[in-house]
Amino acid sequence: MNAIELQGVCKSFGSVRAVENLSVRVPTGCVYGFLGPNGAGKTTTLRMIMNIIRPDAGVIRLLGDGDSALARNRVGYMPEERGLYRKMTAAKVLAYFGALKGVSSDRLSEGVPRWLARVALAEHADKKVEELSRGMHQKLQFAVTAINDPELVILDEPFSGLDPVNQDLLRDIINEMRAEGKTVLFSTHVMHEAEQLCDFIVLINRGKVVVDGTLDAIRAGHESHTLCVELEGDSSFVRTLPMVRQVKPRGHRLEVSLADGADPQELLKVLVERARLRVFEIKQPSLHEIFVRLVGANHAEDS
Repeated sequence: MNAIELQGVCKSFGSVRAVENLSVRVPTGCVYGFLGPNGAGKTTTLRMIMNIIRPDAGVIRLLGDGDSALARNRVGYMPEERGLYRKMTAAKVLAYFGALKGVSSDRLSEGVPRWLARVALAEHADKKVEELSRGMHQKLQFAVTAINDPELVILDEPFSGLDPVNQDLLRDIINEMRAEGKTVLFSTHVMHEAEQLCDFIVLINRGKVVVDGTLDAIRAGHESHTLCVELEGDSSFVRTLPMVRQVKPRGHRLEVSLADGADPQELLKVLVERARLRVFEIKQPSLHEIFVRLVGANHAEDS
């Protein structure tokens, strides 16, 4: 069963086509990355999934339910705009939203301190939200999203505003959720976040699917234009070779980007003829490189 199914979903705002004929299937029990540049239609799509805005056309199913109103009670949603009551303490905010989601007082008495500890906010339980840092707000919003133990968790830019330590903390929790059989869908425009976490990804631009599937399958469909090279002696000549577009030093090694259409074997032949070669490695294309190649400078900025 799929946790989320979108079929032919469209949404326009006036003359702006924010989402166009979008069809996506999110398998149950996975971490799914919803990727794209700023303005690609990610937030609009998540809001349609949560019925905050209605699609102009198409079908959205949650947790196998065509009428997804009841299914949304089994979903945790963390919006891009964080909405916490600034005059309430962290513990009371978490208890309040838990009660709104139907969590019993007995479960909240255990769940509130557990979740505050899980997001490293236990010592700030009695502080007002307005006294917390931006990163603490983010972590508290995540706890609010998960306090009712949802089957499906939808996160809009969950790592925004977090330092590396707290990014790792959220990544650990997301991995734990997957291990528990939950489904996590999160949007981001930062490719390395998806690379570290996702079982599946979809990349959209201007509201349309550009590519989707597993990361391995997507990488397999894109040749690498980058190599790692290490030579003995002077390697400055590498920059002058006609098949080379760019060279970046990486310690004793060089990261060599090939010109469009260049064959790595041509470079290998020249290097062997002109120097003693220690390392010649074709790098697997990163999601960032694939993103730039597919979207490039033509991505949307305002949809």
